[in-house]
Amino acid sequence: MSTIIDTFIAPPCADEIEILYQDQHLLLINKPSGLLSLSGKNPLNLDSVHYRLVQNYPGCTLVHRLDFGTSGLMVVARNKAINAALCQQFSAREVTKGYSALLCGHVEKDEGIVDAPIAKDPALFPRMAICPENGKPARSRYRVVERFSQNDMALTRVELLPETGRTHQLRIHSQYLGHPIAGCDLYGGLDFPGAELTPRLMLHASELHFAHPVSGEVIHAVNASPF
Repeated sequence: MSTIIDTFIAPPCADEIEILYQDQHLLLINKPSGLLSLSGKNPLNLDSVHYRLVQNYPGCTLVHRLDFGTSGLMVVARNKAINAALCQQFSAREVTKGYSALLCGHVEKDEGIVDAPIAKDPALFPRMAICPENGKPARSRYRVVERFSQNDMALTRVELLPETGRTHQLRIHSQYLGHPIAGCDLYGGLDFPGAELTPRLMLHASELHFAHPVSGEVIHAVNASPF
């Protein structure tokens, strides 16, 4: 078995976490790009969403994560019971997530589905791989919002709706589509002309729909993309 060594050291993130909503049970936050969701094993990777929040909200736990470079909506449980209830919703696929992204190039079709199983491959770490034989099922829907050019780089603004929740799913599915997410260093988003000017991973969690685990009220959280 291959030994996986993570040598990534996160640069300092000066941007603050924005608290969008809070009650005694949960928080809705806007995570900045460039901040880990959870602290890493390396002490240099201590700073994270959880590390910051637990200072002011003792006992809080993350129900789900966003990649280091991804910004946007996260729901955070304030105790173990709420965490369990929200995790159950995620596991049952009762939570709807929507993302905004800028893809490299002009996507031809106005909408579509990428259905491509994803697997871990120690030889590719930290990247994932499309693997029809051994991968876990993964489906993502996309819808084109606009096609434009910026700094001589062709871009397509899209809405992405993951139907499953695999690691790096939207990033690898966008690459599989032939249009990686701009700024994505793992899946081809820096290989297009003009991509070196992209300031970050252009992926933002813009919508999160779920049922409040205590009141049962359906929460439709929306947070507009900063790009």
